[in-house]
Amino acid sequence: MFEVPDLTRARILSAYAAAAVTDIVQLVLGPAGWVMADEVLDVAAMLMISRLIGFHPLLLPTLVLELVPLADLLPTWTAAVALVVALRRQKHPGIPPPDDRNVIDV
Repeated sequence: MFEVPDLTRARILSAYAAAAVTDIVQLVLGPAGWVMADEVLDVAAMLMISRLIGFHPLLLPTLVLELVPLADLLPTWTAAVALVVALRRQKHPGIPPPDDRNVIDV
């Protein structure tokens, strides 16, 4: 769970979809929501997003913030996924194409 998987386009889009669906469902449920439905959604979103793009400490404050009344109406999961993806891409940029001087022509 703590191993960072390769961020493929499919994984990133799936993480965005999971986050957006979770945020929309919580918005539809409203501040009252069903008993424990919001908490179950938050834990499921945390596990699913961690599985897709890897665990990141930014996901923990999002989980805690979702437990605060009325804060669960904010799209925090979608924002957290965007931040984690941006940080991971910045940390691990793609491999640059080789220079002409590094290519061996046979």
